[in-house]
Amino acid sequence: MRQLLRSFFDRYFHDEEAIIFSILLAIGLIVLATMGSFLAPLLAAVVTAYLLQGLVNTLLRYSVPYMVAVTIVYVVFISLFVAILLFLLPQAWGQLGRFINDLPRLISEGQELLLHLPESYPSLISEQQIQDLINTIRGDLAVFGQMVVSYSISSIPRIFDWLVFLILVPVLVFFMLKDKHLLVRWISNLLPHNRPLMLQIWKEMDEQLANYIRGKVLEVIIVGLCSYLTFFVLGVNYALLLSVLVGLSVIVPFIGVAVVTLPVMLVAYVQWGFGGEFYTVVLAYGVIQLLDANVLVPVIFSETVNLHPVAIVSAVLVFGGIWGLAGVFFAIPLATFIKAIINAWPDTAHKPPPQG
Repeated sequence: MRQLLRSFFDRYFHDEEAIIFSILLAIGLIVLATMGSFLAPLLAAVVTAYLLQGLVNTLLRYSVPYMVAVTIVYVVFISLFVAILLFLLPQAWGQLGRFINDLPRLISEGQELLLHLPESYPSLISEQQIQDLINTIRGDLAVFGQMVVSYSISSIPRIFDWLVFLILVPVLVFFMLKDKHLLVRWISNLLPHNRPLMLQIWKEMDEQLANYIRGKVLEVIIVGLCSYLTFFVLGVNYALLLSVLVGLSVIVPFIGVAVVTLPVMLVAYVQWGFGGEFYTVVLAYGVIQLLDANVLVPVIFSETVNLHPVAIVSAVLVFGGIWGLAGVFFAIPLATFIKAIINAWPDTAHKPPPQG
């Protein structure tokens, strides 16, 4: 056993930089696990500044002075931030309140639809199966209702934390953009001067991670906006709320679309029943999803990471289970990070023999 462990360490941890990088990774994981909630404004600011840096670099390519480019990008960011905070969120929250008030009626209509299924497909579904399903749904909704009430009560003291978050993040983003070179130089001085492993991992991550996160944000905006315009023109109830859900659903590959399809169809069914309007909404929603999957995603993510669907779903399940929605959003970047580490990690088994 001792020989096996020694062989393992000699193979993968023979390099000093690999040991230092492993220690840094362990410290980072411990800090996130123990202080992640306290560092949330800092982490959000880092991600936001990283996203905005791409726009700054674009302006720099057109010979715009650095501080002027930072100012322009930051003004655009603050304008969008305030618009979302003062206009989009209140409207979506109001529609969410209406949706919760109408939820009993929606559930009743959904139960009526389910009860008709045994009549239409007697050989596939029995009344007892439908009744068991309805009882299960009622139990889950009761638990969900208790969770909402308990969360709303327990979240009252956290309003101050949210206010601090909303104030700190824009301030930190500005200074991270303004003093980017100073911060990068300071962090570089803390790392080993000879760091080919870290540089290789960063090069692979920087090429793919930036494209992915910026592309995903752009995809959320485009899909959400197209969904809102479609639902608004068709007169669908809760158009803004549903469009926000549809936009956010693209964050979770494969799973998000399947989950959001149900409320879209349920709202359309309760509003119109199985009529022409219902099928129009379903068709329009299907067209949006097809265009997203076959046109928008290939265009936006043409240069992004290439991960197997099994790896993507596994990353979503693992990191989503650990960090919730944030883990879901960063599942693919984190999987890419792990892939970059595996590709760059020094391995004596693949080390070329010394030249004689």
